[in-house]
Amino acid sequence: MEKLLIRGARVYREGRFQRADVLCDEGVICALGEQAGAAHARTLEAQGLMLVPGFIDAHTHGCVGVDVNMGEADGLRRMAAFFASQGVTSFLASVLTDTPEQTEQCLAAVAKVMGEQTDGAQLLGAHLEGPFLSQEYKGAMPAHLLREGDVALLRGYQERYPGVIRYLTVSPEVPGVTEMIGQIAQELTVAIGHSGADYACAMEAIRRGARCVTHTFNAMRLFHQHEPGIMGAALESDCYCEAICDGRHLHPGAVRLLLKCKGFGRVMAVTDSIMATGLPDGKYKLGVNDVTVIDGDAKLTATGVRAGSTLTAAQALRNLTRFTGRPVEDVLPLLTENPASALRLQERKGRIALGMDADLTLLDEGLNVCATIAGGRMVYAARE
Repeated sequence: MEKLLIRGARVYREGRFQRADVLCDEGVICALGEQAGAAHARTLEAQGLMLVPGFIDAHTHGCVGVDVNMGEADGLRRMAAFFASQGVTSFLASVLTDTPEQTEQCLAAVAKVMGEQTDGAQLLGAHLEGPFLSQEYKGAMPAHLLREGDVALLRGYQERYPGVIRYLTVSPEVPGVTEMIGQIAQELTVAIGHSGADYACAMEAIRRGARCVTHTFNAMRLFHQHEPGIMGAALESDCYCEAICDGRHLHPGAVRLLLKCKGFGRVMAVTDSIMATGLPDGKYKLGVNDVTVIDGDAKLTATGVRAGSTLTAAQALRNLTRFTGRPVEDVLPLLTENPASALRLQERKGRIALGMDADLTLLDEGLNVCATIAGGRMVYAARE
């Protein structure tokens, strides 16, 4: 792998931008400073641009005609290439609740692509959204495939596809799930969501090791002063809270409220994108569901229930600056440091520092993606 020198950019480090050159070698950042450089390095001139950590999307079901539940390796590679154009350097493939057989096909495809060097963002593994979820708050989940907590089922997936499942969404009130959380929380990141859990149940799930809350405010029991519910537990605890910042799933005021309660270090921006992302309005699929997209808004064709989004990470960043009125420096952690920490990857990803993975995104003043570097390799460059 050739060395890559990024010269002249304003580099985002420790919450602010500072002028520096960045040298990448063997997939990591190996030099950083005013005069960082090396012989025989490919040079990328970046004057006038901002260099930020690559975005991490922990919750996406697809894009550009690819649905993760298709279970196709080629589709995951196409997703990786598209995500690179949106500043994403790593992502999890989110598997909607499906049959055990189809879930295994998805895990097999993820396992295959995880081991490759794609021409795009790095696939970190799989996010299983279910099947241990609430019927009442199922959202787009197929009701007939939801089930009670079953650690043996999960263990079977893990044994056949070791290291592939990195993130799991469960509903703590479903029988067997709270106990299950305590058994698995040290092995993967557990999130609670699609849930009508009361406050005590949600807090017990967090005590047992749940680290995240899936698409906060959406598909969950909301706050009541007499019974704060899972929403109250999400806001009070130190859990990381996913947020879909498309202006549809969350009103800008709800985004500001979430950030006011949690702080800018405990919210992780996700897209929850579906196969329609990057494509025109029309008819699409989300797992076994038929979805209709009108004006970019994705809903189940049969019921009108919102079904994922057509959001991109780059647009989420722009929306966050607009929703909050805060500078980009303040909101960048929602797409970088916070998801890295939630997924226990903070020693490798989410920051620009010596020894960290060379996962980097170049932005212009309009927060448009100019180039994306994943593992020290240029995987996207905008046309002049």
